[in-house]
Parts: sequence; structure tokens; C-alpha cells
Amino acid sequence: MHGRTADPVPRQPAAHGGVSDRRPWTILALVCVAQFMVILDVTVVNVALPSIGDQLGFAAADLQWVVTAYVLFTGGLLLLGGRMADLLGRRRVFLAGLIVFTGASLASGLATTPEWLIASRAAQGVGAAMLSPAALSIITTTYHGAQRTVALGVWGAIGAGGAAAGVLLGGILTSWLGWESVFFINVPIGLVTAALVLRFVPGAGVDSRSLRELDLPGALTVVTGLVLLVYAIEGATRYGWGSTRTLALLAVSGALLATFAAIERRARHPLVPPATWRVRSLVSSATVMAGATGILVGAFFLNSLYLQHALAASALETGLAFLPLVLVIGVAAHTGPRLLTRVGARTVVVGGLALIAAGDLLLAGAPGDAGYATDLLPGYLLLGFGVGLTFVAV
Repeated sequence: MHGRTADPVPRQPAAHGGVSDRRPWTILALVCVAQFMVILDVTVVNVALPSIGDQLGFAAADLQWVVTAYVLFTGGLLLLGGRMADLLGRRRVFLAGLIVFTGASLASGLATTPEWLIASRAAQGVGAAMLSPAALSIITTTYHGAQRTVALGVWGAIGAGGAAAGVLLGGILTSWLGWESVFFINVPIGLVTAALVLRFVPGAGVDSRSLRELDLPGALTVVTGLVLLVYAIEGATRYGWGSTRTLALLAVSGALLATFAAIERRARHPLVPPATWRVRSLVSSATVMAGATGILVGAFFLNSLYLQHALAASALETGLAFLPLVLVIGVAAHTGPRLLTRVGARTVVVGGLALIAAGDLLLAGAPGDAGYATDLLPGYLLLGFGVGLTFVAV
């Protein structure tokens, strides 16, 4: 981060009368709770999608926007959120993101139309994009040495833990309290966390440079371009790839993404410095990570609909069905580092992608009356283990 930093937490007296570098774990707990909500909202909603679609009258092709809007705005604005934390202060941006996320969660639970819910989910993504980088910055500037290692390990575990809790919690809440509860649960947690952050997380030094250093044009063009690109692809099955609508959307999307590239070349403080694209290892890793993440999110989306519509599973049964997939990601993430030291990153990535492909092929071949243990579970296990290995290797 670029801004001046104040010592986030006063140093504590050591037992021998000196000064200890140890920091209280309260700060880590608070930022991890907030990040847990961000991760949770990727998977918790998938289990509730069939209920959401039925009650709000979503067209089948539009239901994916409940997930896509959140993911696009979170990923598209993440770098901008990190830059805001530099210029405005970590705690301030963290709290702002948490408040936006919490308010958007309330709006999502109150939604009565598809458009309302999609807009609220996009707002949730904006809040998550502010919250996550600021939270990580708070951790790295608060803890040092062995404490930082532990803190970053806990932070990494939040990903697998949030995903696992999401599929299970989504099933429980949807079955017992209705789909609205998967959003409402964020509200009290967000409000309590915000109050405790004000109490326990000190403000840090704020960069005095101009806010004009924020690359707002770059952020706006890349997010809008990506949204239009997904919108064009989603509608192509309905209107055709050669239709005027599809071609026009693709053209506008391409123009916006080209404009983004031009802005980044000329901006004094670009979101993505042009030199980044010349680092082949970084570009290839980012591409593989994006592909694996997209496959995983798509698998949750499609299989949630398949389990509940084709196999008549309840929301709770769907959450339990996904649990082995999520747990095996954690197993692979634990095993992956050992494989990296033995066979190298490239071999692990290729192996992980091969397992993902095999798992997807098994799931694609599942019949309309599939049995869970024989037709679905093997595919889930292969997919999860492959994703876990790929995430570790890249």
C-alpha cells in the first residue's frame, strides 16, 4: 500500500518489562467475520436460487444474474477498492464497504422483483470490493512476524470455510426460513461487526495525495464492458449469435474494453499497469485462476438447479450434496503444497485441470434420474480436488 501508516495498535508491555510486538487477535477476528460474509454470499445464494426464481418470477435465462452481478462487480472493482484503501484509509474504506454490503443485503432480502434483486446483488459486490482489500491491508499492517503468518493462514482458510458454510447454511436457511433469510442473516452480523470495528480497530494514517489518483474511468469502463459481454453471451442462446442485438452488444463491449486498455496506457495511476500484461507467468496464472473459478461457480449454479428441479431435492438436501465438493477443495489445498515441492507448479496445474475436466464430463453425463452416490458424487470429488490443486499451484 502507498499511504503513510500509523502503528495500528499500541505495543503491549512484555513480561520482562520491555515492549512486545504481539497484537491482540480481536482485529483479525473482526475482519475475518466480514470477509467470511463476502465468501459466504457466493455459495449460500446458489442453494436458494430455485426458490428465488420461483417466487420472484425469474426467466430461466436470467436467474444466473443473481450470482453473476455479485461476482462481476466484486472482481471488477477489487483493484479500485484497494486503491481507495490507500488514499482514504484502511479502516474508513473497510467500514464503508461493510455498510454498503450490509445495506445491500437488506435490500436483497426485501426484493420483490428480479430487477430489484439483481441491482441489490450488484451493490453487494461493490461493498465486497471495498471491504476485502481493506481487510487484507489491515491484517498485513497490524501483524508482524509469526503473528502475520498465522493471520494470513487464517485469512486463507476463510475461503474454504466460507464456501463450505455457505452451501450448508444456504440449505438450512432456505428450508426453514425462506430464501430471504440468506440475505437477512448478513444484516445483524454486519451491524455488530461495524460497531466493534469502530471500537477495536484504530484508524491509520491517510494518504494526503489527491483522490484524482483513483482510476474511476478505468473501473467504470472495465465493469461496464464485462457486464455487456456477459449479457451478450447470455442472450445469444435466445436471439442467436448473428442477431443484431448480440452483435451490437458484443461491439459495444469490445469498444469499452478497448477503451479501458487505452485508459490504462495513459493513466498516471492505472488500475492495471500495462507492464503487467508482459509478465507471462502472471497473465497465465490469472487466466487459469479465472477459468477454474468460473467453472466452480458455474458448477454450483447448474447443479443447484439440477438437484432441485430434476431430482426434486430440497434446499437442505442440495446443501448437503455440495458439502463433499467443498470439503475436498480444502483437502486438495492442504495436499497441494507438498506436490508443488516434488513435481513443480506446472505439473500440478495440468493435473488439477485434468481432474476438473474429468469431473465435468462425469457430471455432464448424469442422467435425468441420477443417483447421488453413483452419478454425482464422483464428479463432485474430482471437480473439487482439481479446483483445490489448481488454486494452490497458481
